[in-house]
Amino acid sequence: MQRKIPHIFIYITVLVLVACSNEGIAFKKAEQSYAIGEYYAASINYKKSYSRCAPKEKAKRAVRAFKMGECYRHIGYTQKAMAAYTNAIRYNVEDSTVYLHLARQQLKAGQYKQAAQNFKQYLEYDGGNELAHSGLLSCELGPQWKAKPNQYKVKKEGIFNSRRSDYSPMLVGDDADQIVLSSTRKEATGDDISGITGLKFGDLFFSRKNEQGKWQQVELIESEVNTEYDEGASCLSPDGKTMYFTRCSSDPDYPRYAEIWKSQRSDASWSKPTKCEISHDTLTSFAHPAVSPDGQWLYFVSDFPGGEGGLDIWRTRIMDNGFGGMENVGRPINTAGDEMFPAFRPNGDLYFSSDGHPGMGGLDIFIAHEDSIRGTIVENQQFPLNSSADDFGMTFEGVHNRGYFSSSRNDGKGWEHIFSFECPEILQTVTGWVYEKDGYELPEALVYMVGNDGTNLKLSVKGDGSFTQVLKPGVEYVLLGTCKGYLNVKNEIRVEDAEESHEYTLQFPLPPINVPVLIDNIFYEFDRADLTPESTEALDKLVEMMNENANITIELSAHCDYRGNDDYNQRLSQRRAESVVRYLIQHGIAKDRLTAVGYGESRPKIITKKVAETLLAGDPKVEVQVNDTLTEAYILGVKGKEEQEVLNALNRRTEFRVLRTTYGTTLNEYKPEEEEKKAAAKRKEEATKEDDFIF
Repeated sequence: MQRKIPHIFIYITVLVLVACSNEGIAFKKAEQSYAIGEYYAASINYKKSYSRCAPKEKAKRAVRAFKMGECYRHIGYTQKAMAAYTNAIRYNVEDSTVYLHLARQQLKAGQYKQAAQNFKQYLEYDGGNELAHSGLLSCELGPQWKAKPNQYKVKKEGIFNSRRSDYSPMLVGDDADQIVLSSTRKEATGDDISGITGLKFGDLFFSRKNEQGKWQQVELIESEVNTEYDEGASCLSPDGKTMYFTRCSSDPDYPRYAEIWKSQRSDASWSKPTKCEISHDTLTSFAHPAVSPDGQWLYFVSDFPGGEGGLDIWRTRIMDNGFGGMENVGRPINTAGDEMFPAFRPNGDLYFSSDGHPGMGGLDIFIAHEDSIRGTIVENQQFPLNSSADDFGMTFEGVHNRGYFSSSRNDGKGWEHIFSFECPEILQTVTGWVYEKDGYELPEALVYMVGNDGTNLKLSVKGDGSFTQVLKPGVEYVLLGTCKGYLNVKNEIRVEDAEESHEYTLQFPLPPINVPVLIDNIFYEFDRADLTPESTEALDKLVEMMNENANITIELSAHCDYRGNDDYNQRLSQRRAESVVRYLIQHGIAKDRLTAVGYGESRPKIITKKVAETLLAGDPKVEVQVNDTLTEAYILGVKGKEEQEVLNALNRRTEFRVLRTTYGTTLNEYKPEEEEKKAAAKRKEEATKEDDFIF
């Protein structure tokens, strides 16, 4: 007699078969997502597959738990990663690296004792592993640093943060009054969710300070910089004209690697970006750009073959037509772990984040600077700048050790947020302004800075012609302000030891080459050509200027007002010009670099913008217009004897004009003295309408 199989048994059997089938489908989907780096999507299906495996299927559960741990580790879900790795161990996973990964996640969670046990467990399998030894040392150092905080002050900045990830801030502007940051907040472009992170694709946002110096609400950068893909981790070139940033596109079928793009500033907006062709390798990631303070090198993060392990910091030379070859910055900066998010302080110190060096846990912020004896030194910035979570993405406010960074500390989901930092320090700096003699800034100027300690720097100036540079105590510096079309101006500083911060202030008023320059505070005896003692300071500055610009020859000219006989005025002005030339010769200036010309009253003063502003602000106030010529008729037409005398005083002046810039060079042979005398005579006959400058 045939026995009937109960319907309930058939139903249960079908459910088991369906569950097994669904488990296999979920695992296959997870493997596909994992293969293209979509760790969040993979974690969902690994979890489904794990939950559909019977507890007795230990081998399967072990593999799926381990894979879940790997996904959570990649996307920063520390607590979930620890739970998954613990389950993998419970089910006897065969991969011994589970102990290393669990220990590193426990380190990131600040569980130093548990982490130490698992690092030791892993070292039984791989006794020479660099990351395990580094992690074991971190278990000792982390609690010590946390117990003794350093001078850093750290604060979470709510104005910049959202309910999602906000990271990699970058201060912008001459006064650091704007900030660019990356964020996955709801205002980001597009609606898709990243299979890598489970969040929206990130975009670049910005904020600026108002007139009271307060930061405003964060806004999306309305530019082609932002796309439906992932944009983040940006930096700016020292001149502020080029922005480099990371872009990660996506593809449902193939792995897509991070790329570095750049955009040029066009007025107040950013141009359509172009991809930086650093290498033709399409299977390598290039991310986290940073430009060196001299503007010559682009630093970045890559998994390019030939590194020290994991992600390394590399660099390439920035050239007019692209980039030079890649080079790994090597040890001691790079390790077997991940080195990421390079950033520069203006003094050249390189800051970066690493989980390979001993630290607090997760990514810690380190500084790499050069020592003349020991070479490159890498130092952990310790607590509270660092925490057991991920800390990265520094940006500095000028030369000061303050600014902003990102950290995932105190966030249960492992999402990053923006924090401010400040570290008190005794800082000696020099701030200088380079401008043309009438007061306008020269943003194209360069300042050369040389110190007796071997310092040799070329400093670019900001848009307002200013620069700021850190100085070392006990060093003597020479700074030379230069700009094409202008003469050089030199300043010297000796930096003394100080118990508090101090700023030296320098002025670099560059005389133009192609127009006459007024020599202020030159005085003569009444109705004579003899120089008064009060003229010495101005004349000595003129000697210094001639020494600093050794390849120039100049014409020294003297001028009179309209009062007196024309011939007498011309002869008096000639003698006065010759007096200045004699003084310069007596103080070491070669005779053939100087030409004396007296113009008498033939070249009345032409009013410049600065002179007009000065007269209007003076006492008595004299109202004139730019380009007015102070002829006799003009002055007599001005009401008031005092006002007329002010204008007559402007006509009584001594000036110099650059004749040549090739003195002492081979080109000097092609400028015979006779030809120069003819040129001087012609200038004497013809009045010029070019601007004057006060020296």
